[in-house]
This record gives sequence, C-alpha cells and structure tokens, in this order.
Amino acid sequence: MDKYDIIVVGGGTAGCAAAYTAGKLGLKTLLIEKNIHLGGTITSALVVPAMKSGEHQINTDFYNDLTEELHSIGGQATYQNNQGWFNPELTKIALDNLMAKANVEVFFDTHIRDVILDKRLIRGIIISKEMLSVYNEKIEEQNKELLVSIEAKYVIDATGNCEIGKLCGCEFLEKKHEQQPVSLRFMMSGIDVPHFAEWLKEFDKDRNVTTVEDIDGFIHLSTAYTWDKDKKWALSPLFEDAVSKGILKDHDRNYFQIFTVAGMPSTIAFNCPRVIDYTETLDVRNMSKALQLARKNIFRLAEFCRIYLPGFENAYISNIADMLGIRVSRRIKGKYVYTIDDVKSGKRFHNPVVISDYPVDVHSKDRDKSTLQLVQDYQLPLESLMSADIDNLFVAGRCISADFMSQGALRVQASCFSMGEGIAKYIKNL
Repeated sequence: MDKYDIIVVGGGTAGCAAAYTAGKLGLKTLLIEKNIHLGGTITSALVVPAMKSGEHQINTDFYNDLTEELHSIGGQATYQNNQGWFNPELTKIALDNLMAKANVEVFFDTHIRDVILDKRLIRGIIISKEMLSVYNEKIEEQNKELLVSIEAKYVIDATGNCEIGKLCGCEFLEKKHEQQPVSLRFMMSGIDVPHFAEWLKEFDKDRNVTTVEDIDGFIHLSTAYTWDKDKKWALSPLFEDAVSKGILKDHDRNYFQIFTVAGMPSTIAFNCPRVIDYTETLDVRNMSKALQLARKNIFRLAEFCRIYLPGFENAYISNIADMLGIRVSRRIKGKYVYTIDDVKSGKRFHNPVVISDYPVDVHSKDRDKSTLQLVQDYQLPLESLMSADIDNLFVAGRCISADFMSQGALRVQASCFSMGEGIAKYIKNL
C-alpha cells in the first residue's frame, strides 16, 4: 500500500495550490486528476482571466509562482492591475512544471472508486488500476486485483462537487432552489484584434465596461453586455437588432463578456453563453441538455460576432470548453458555516485562509435578478474548509462550508488558490 502525507483529489485551481504548497513544504503529496491535464476551470473550462480579489490577499505564494512560471513561457500578462490574464493551453504546461519542481506525484485520468473509512477518519482511497475502464459491482467483486489502495494521513477534496465528501456520507448544505446558471466558454481566432479594439474604444466610452490597452505591443481588451436593464449597455442595439433578424435567439443575449488571451494575439475568449434553461448541476440529464443547448448558442454567437463586430469578419470558433463553468453545486457542512453576514460585516477570524474583497456575484436565470454587490475586505476561516463529519478531510474550492450567497463571493479562482495553499500550510504545522 502506497503511503502519502496528503492526497489531493481534483487538480483544478484549489487542488493545484494545495498540492504544490504541500510538496514545497516537504510533505509527500499525491494529486489525483480525472482529466489528462491540470488546471480545472482555467484550462478545461477556459475561465480566464482570474478575477482580481483585492489588495490584501493572503496565501498567494502559489498564485505568484504560477504567474511567474506562465510569464516565463509567454502565457501571462498583467492588465488593469490584474496579473491573472493566463493562457489556458500554456497553463497546462506551467502546472506540470510546478508540480515537478515541488516533487508532487500526479495521477492523471484517474477515477476514485471508493474510500476506506474507520469511524471519523479516511484511512485510504481506492482507485482503479485500469484507468480507462469502468467496472460494475459484480466484476469488481471478482477482480480485486484490478484495484489499488492508497493510504493517506489527510485528504483534500478539491473536486468541485465534493465527491469525496459524498463517498464519506458527509452532510451537505445545498438546497434545491439555491442555483446559478452554468456557462460554456469558448474562443474565436482569426480576429483582427487591433482593428476591433479601435472600433470598440469609440463605440463604448464607458471605461467601467470596456477597456483597451496596449501592453508591450500586445492589445488587451474586455467588454460586456447583459439583457438586464440596470445599466445602459453600448452593445445593446447590436444584440437587439440580431434578435429581431433571427440571428440570435432572445436567451442568447442574457450574458455576453469577452477578453483577450495572453500569448494569443488573434484570439478572443468568451465568458458565455450562460445557460438559463438548465440549472440542476448535480443532475446528469439536466447538464447534458445544458451542454447541447450551449453549443447551439455558441454557433449563433459566433455568427453574430462575424456580422456585427469589426475585425471578426474572418474569425472562427477555435476552442469550446471541455467542462461547464459551474458556479455552485454541492457544499459541505464544515466546522464553521460561513454566511453572507460574515462577508458584509468583514468578520475577523483566528485562522483566516482567504482575505478578499471580490463582490457577492450571484447569477440568476431570470432577467434583472442577478446580484453583484460590492463589499469591503472579508475573511474566510480555516474551519469552513474542515469537514464536520470526517476528521482528516478538508475541502477547497466551490464546495466549501458556506451559505449560498457568501459562496457567490468566494468561488473565484484567486480565493480558491488561497484556500488550497492555506490548508497545506495548516497541515504542515500539525
């Protein structure tokens, strides 16, 4: 039986931060990832850039090291005072490099079969040796040699959906009505970005919405539009015209946001479409329908861009995310349940792992119902990352012990980096 100090399950933002930090601190660490690369939302879901989360962040060593590694291979830019403009493809390579430097062992394409429990402790995790095979219960009973058991002192569940917590039978906090729409991001290439940037600067003068900047000869930009009426959007007439002509469906325009990508001079990344028809993120049938609908939306949005946005005339869809952008799903009950009152009051804690001022950002499937509330610095305590049911289980990422509204502030990548790093540092000091 292999023995580790820490097993991290899930190689996304929080999991990578936890594993890298643990390895750097000298802990024998195994990182288990179901896909064939690391990065999670950054790489599989194309969630770039990482949003800036304030001036007083803590547990930022991993984030800074990732930024430095990406910059060294041409995959990072600092724009609008935010270092998190990452290249999703090069992030895969940068994360491999970081894990090697930290002596972290990584299992790719690996699925968890079960956990070994002893009262309130996880004693081990069982994976299949045949990584691409799926065995039913009958076959598994007859082929025990196809399974390998791995022992660990501590387990960090960074799976997003808290899959280890589920296998352990932990108590969860999610309620049926507490949902946010999912997104399926995509990219378009073949764009004359300088031409588009010049047009965009003149078309939208609101610098709270649209920004354009030349950074060492590379044009970076961002802009947005939603169908909500709380703001006057410069792009609104274009979307309304496209709907009237049947180029877009009305729901295609519920949310539109675009960014440039570091190291990709002719590519634009889209934080859309946002799928409002299907929001049951833990239901396979529901999310399968969401994927099919989203890809149809993407095709229409790409055509809209070619028709209405100067510089997009020869553009094409170059990448569709391999993973839905899920904002909220299963949330564990921890030793402390963090609340929206904690966010708004800026409550201080003895063991903070996150300090952030990222707003309460909760998307709604309904028009004019989304929340984006600015707040002052708030702290997340370590106890919200500790399972209330299993003594050696920690969680990091969107599945933390937090109520629905406060999770909407904490789910962003910068905070997830801090969560993973904070857990590893805590375990090292035990």
